[in-house]
Amino acid sequence: MDQIADFARILSVWLLPVLLAITLHEAAHAWTAEKLGDDTARRLGRVSFNPVRHVDPFGTFLLPGLLVLAGAPFVFGWAKPVPVAFHRLRRPKTDMIWVALAGPGINIAMAVIAATAMHFTDLPPDWLGPWLHENLQNAVLVNLVLAAFNMLPLPPLDGGRVLVGVLPGPLAVRVARLERYGLLILIAAVFLLPMLAAQLGYQINPLAALLLPMVQFLYDVVLLLSFWGAG
Repeated sequence: MDQIADFARILSVWLLPVLLAITLHEAAHAWTAEKLGDDTARRLGRVSFNPVRHVDPFGTFLLPGLLVLAGAPFVFGWAKPVPVAFHRLRRPKTDMIWVALAGPGINIAMAVIAATAMHFTDLPPDWLGPWLHENLQNAVLVNLVLAAFNMLPLPPLDGGRVLVGVLPGPLAVRVARLERYGLLILIAAVFLLPMLAAQLGYQINPLAALLLPMVQFLYDVVLLLSFWGAG
């Protein structure tokens, strides 16, 4: 019974932060693409801030849940990708950058809102305040990890889209071609390389080495903004 109670408590403070961070990330892509001329997401019912419209069972629930239960140093996942017909954007190369930045942008905005709200968790009753504080604390962490992860300069991540958008034509084409291998590269960096290094007696985690400094920097910025907002 104690294990069930512990699991229920963990679920109660992680479920909403993870669900909102992942699904609203995709909703922001859809909304921005429509505003810039592509109605593909609208025709598929994806221009919505209703999380249910964007849920991917594995990426939204199973993978983040396993990472939380395993005590991973970071939690990430994904929702159903929003389809964007970049050639339908009014200025495809430039607008692609804004569509890509919308996802990490809303994650950072949600982190700032959650961090600001943490300053007021002493106002609710004692039985509610600590639970709200933990939810908001997790919301800050999840949103910042998701933003940092997606800004890695590798297609099909948002950072890869931004890189393609800012590079001159020939270089942009070369980077864009990496998209077909992007998922394999991520799997190798997240799972295969650390496992292989462990077998050889080394502790190597390239993804954590890249993400943790980025997340720490964003965390410091968000805390400063939250103090300003709470004041």
